[in-house]
Amino acid sequence: MYKVIIFFVGVILLISCNTASKTSQVTATDYRPLYHFTADSNWINDPNGLLYHDGEYHLFYQYNPFGNNWGHMSWGHSVSKDLISWKALPVALYEDKNTKDNDTSMIFSGSAVIDSNNTSGFGTKENPPMVAIYTAFVHGGRNGNGEYKPKAQNQAIAYSIDKGLTWTKYDGNPVLDIKSLEFRDPKVFWYGPQQKWVMIVSKPDQYESWFYESKNLKEWAYMSKWGKAGDTTHFWECPDLIELKVNNSAEKKWVMLSSSGTPQQGFYGGMQYFVGDFDGKQFTPLRDYTKPVYLDFGKDYYAAVCFNNAPNDRKVMVGWMSNWEYGRDIPTGNTWRGVFAVPRALSLIKVGNDYNLVQTPVTELSTFMKESLSLNEQNVASDFDLSWKGTSYQLELTIEPGKAKAAGVKILKTNNEETTIRFDAATNQLSFDRTRSGDTSFSKKFATIETAPVALKDGKLKLKILVDKCIAEVFVNDGEITMSQLVFPLGSEGGIQLFSEGGQSVFTSVKVWDIPGTKK
Repeated sequence: MYKVIIFFVGVILLISCNTASKTSQVTATDYRPLYHFTADSNWINDPNGLLYHDGEYHLFYQYNPFGNNWGHMSWGHSVSKDLISWKALPVALYEDKNTKDNDTSMIFSGSAVIDSNNTSGFGTKENPPMVAIYTAFVHGGRNGNGEYKPKAQNQAIAYSIDKGLTWTKYDGNPVLDIKSLEFRDPKVFWYGPQQKWVMIVSKPDQYESWFYESKNLKEWAYMSKWGKAGDTTHFWECPDLIELKVNNSAEKKWVMLSSSGTPQQGFYGGMQYFVGDFDGKQFTPLRDYTKPVYLDFGKDYYAAVCFNNAPNDRKVMVGWMSNWEYGRDIPTGNTWRGVFAVPRALSLIKVGNDYNLVQTPVTELSTFMKESLSLNEQNVASDFDLSWKGTSYQLELTIEPGKAKAAGVKILKTNNEETTIRFDAATNQLSFDRTRSGDTSFSKKFATIETAPVALKDGKLKLKILVDKCIAEVFVNDGEITMSQLVFPLGSEGGIQLFSEGGQSVFTSVKVWDIPGTKK
């Protein structure tokens, strides 16, 4: 009799344990972010053609219409009125098939403009055309190793007269062809002082950005080139050139963005920037960039570019959150693969004789947030668990490490699983540790610790952390430093733990905002 009772109790306990295990385990579907952009299905990478027009932000992006791996690159298309909630539109530009030569032209990265003066002749002044400028990657299929056999990379255009819903490719394409296999990612903008279009385009294998000018978007003339500076460990790709006010004053400087290298050597995926002057023909840096200035100190921020035509000359940037070393293998299942960081507002500050780029999440995100926890003057000598838990939120911390050796926060914590953001007082470095963050099995290069140089201000460290299922974006000291990374927790508890090592730290402010987001 006792054996029977014990047997049934054991069965009940086993069922209970299995049920708990199943409910606490995250599936690939659960990794889809709530307030970060993902396509409804399939693969995405670089953001393209960022453009504001008639009350809407247009987001185009590298997209595979046929699967969740890279290939058949086309331009997907979504629009938003608030930069956070997006509406999917039909694919804008599909790859081309030339049956005569049996060649295919993928639609690689590029930009888009509103041709307000109808310089191209594709529309009218009353209904100016939207013009996309992109790289056509011409290839003849795959070789024996499965790699595409490149034949050309040249610049082409297409236009729309119905706000981007339908597109016509220009029958005079390509509009710029230097007969190269490495020549891509045009960013085009209107340069008012000289009433002309300017294109900045990458010459990847030479670690340079080349500049061209045009009066009509169809005919382009070479002006200058600049590069071979900063990080030259990888190809230069996806350039951008923007003008920003300095310290919100009348002074302005130009900032060149380049996807080219990362603080972690041996990784293909990172960004750097250069500050200088631009006279409509030549970019002149303000200093000698013998050492790179990185845009982001995480592994997962790449190909970021800014919106053209944003209201009030606002500079808003969107980047792809992944890394080419493992982007094809991230464990998000068979439905979708690829995500964009929350759009960032850019500004420029002068510190001594140098200029630093500042990045902050766009203010529109606050309309989706609900304050869930607020603490003041919390003394922490070892570990302190917050009562609030979750997987999609914004966390703000102000920390006074005092005499403690280190202090920080652990997020997405379940049992022994955690992602740790830690400030080391001895080295003045902030580290992002995802070695115990969950699933790291898909790549040997994923489970590492990244660091960034960080200085306390008046003895304090300010952190703003955006967490969204598989994403953590860290903004340090009001956006002077950023670290953006993917994590794939296996547990779903979403605990948050403050910690201090080697002494007591004071968390003078701790605030959590729940962000239910825009996806179900």
